Amino acid sequence: MLIEDAVAWFQENMAAWLQTMREPQFWWQVVVLLVTTGLAWFLSRRWRSFNQKMIDDPAASPLRRSFLAGLSRVAFPVLLMTGVGIATAVMRPLEYDSALLEVINTLILAFFVIRLTIFVLDTTFRPGPLLKAWENTLTAVLWVAVALYLLGWMDEVVLGLDRFAMTIGEMRISLLSILQFTFAIVFFLLSATFLSRFIQRRIMRADYMTVSMRIGLSKSAKFSLFTIAILVALNAVGINLTTLTVLSGAIGVGIGFGLQRIIANFISGFVLIADRSIKQGDVITVGDSFGWVQELAARYVVVRDRDGVETLIPNENLMINEVINWSHSDRKIRLKLPVSISYGDDPEEAMALLLKAAEVSDRILKDPAPVARLMAFGDNGIELELRVWIQDPEQGIANVRSDINLAIWRAFKAADITIPFPQRDVHLRQIDG
Repeated sequence: MLIEDAVAWFQENMAAWLQTMREPQFWWQVVVLLVTTGLAWFLSRRWRSFNQKMIDDPAASPLRRSFLAGLSRVAFPVLLMTGVGIATAVMRPLEYDSALLEVINTLILAFFVIRLTIFVLDTTFRPGPLLKAWENTLTAVLWVAVALYLLGWMDEVVLGLDRFAMTIGEMRISLLSILQFTFAIVFFLLSATFLSRFIQRRIMRADYMTVSMRIGLSKSAKFSLFTIAILVALNAVGINLTTLTVLSGAIGVGIGFGLQRIIANFISGFVLIADRSIKQGDVITVGDSFGWVQELAARYVVVRDRDGVETLIPNENLMINEVINWSHSDRKIRLKLPVSISYGDDPEEAMALLLKAAEVSDRILKDPAPVARLMAFGDNGIELELRVWIQDPEQGIANVRSDINLAIWRAFKAADITIPFPQRDVHLRQIDG
C-alpha cells in the first residue's frame, strides 16, 4: 500500500516538475546554483587552509581558536548563502524567476543554523568522541527534516511512514513510530550527555569535596540522567512503562546469566568510590601491575605505570584480590636497602657511609630521617640495612634504589670496604680402602 501511494504521488507531481524543467528560467537558476556552489566550495577550502594556520599558532588564545574553528565550520554555507542571495538580488530587477534560488537559500540558511547550533553545543559542553563521530550524520538528519517541513512535504512523508505498519498483539508498530522512538532516544540521550558533562565539570571544580566524592557524584548524576532519559523517551512515544515488567524480568534473567560480571564490576566501582579505599592518584600494586590510578571508570580502573603503559583493571578484581595501596592514608613509604660487608671491615664506618649515601637523592625525606641498622652476622659477612623514606612513589622506586646503591658502591670502594662473595669451606676426607 505504501509503495502504491508513493508511485501515485510521484506520478501526480511529475507533470508539474516536467513543465517547470521546460522553462529556460529554471535552467538559468540551476546554472547559477552550480556556479555559486563551486565557487563557495573553492573559497571555503582556501579559507580553511588559511584559517588552520592561525588556529595552530601557539600564541593564539583558546577563545580565538574556538572562534576561528567556528568560522571554518560555517564557511561553506555562509559563502553559498551569500552567493545565492547576490544572484537572487541581481535576477529580481531583471524580472527573472528566482523561486528556486529563494527556496535553496532558505534551505542553506537552515543548514547554517543547524551547523552553528551543533558547534556551539560542542564547544560549550564538549561531548565525547562518539558524539563527534556522529556529528555530520546528526546534522544531515536534522537538515532533511527541516527541508521536508519547509518544502511542505512533511505531512505526506509522515502519512506514508505511518501506513507502513504491523500489529503485534494490541500494539501497532509502524515505521513512523520506530523513527519517532529512535529520534526520541537520540534526543534525550544527547541532552543527558550534554547535561552530565556540564554537571561533571561543575562538580570536579568543587575543591571543598574530596576527589572520590566528586567522582562518585559525577557518576551517579550521569547514571541517573541516562536512566531518566530512556524512561522519558519511552513515555514520549506512547509506550506504557507498566508493559515493561516482562522486559525487566527478561533483563533480570540476562543479568543473572550473562551480565553478572558487568553488573558486578559496575557496582564494585561505586563501592570503591564510596569507601575511598582507592582514589584517583593513589599508587597501587595489583598482582604484577604497579602504577598510579589515572581514572576510576564505571567498569574498570586505569592504572598507569612508569613505562607509560595503562592497564585497565576490572573493579571486581580490586574488591576480591589483595591490593597494595602505597598511598592509602599516608603517601610516605619506606625503602629498605640491604648490603653486606666482610668481617674484616669496621661496621660503624660502613653505617656512616650508608647514611652519607642517602643524601644523593633529593626525594629522600629528612623527616623521618634515614637510618642504618646492623641486622645480623651472616655466613658470608656482616649484614647491614639502610632505611629511607620517600613521599612520591608515583615517581618510581627503582630509580631511588639505583641512585643509593651506586652511591654506596662508590663510598665503599673509596674506603676500601669489601662487599663479600658467598664463601664455602670444603673439607675433603680421605677414606681408607
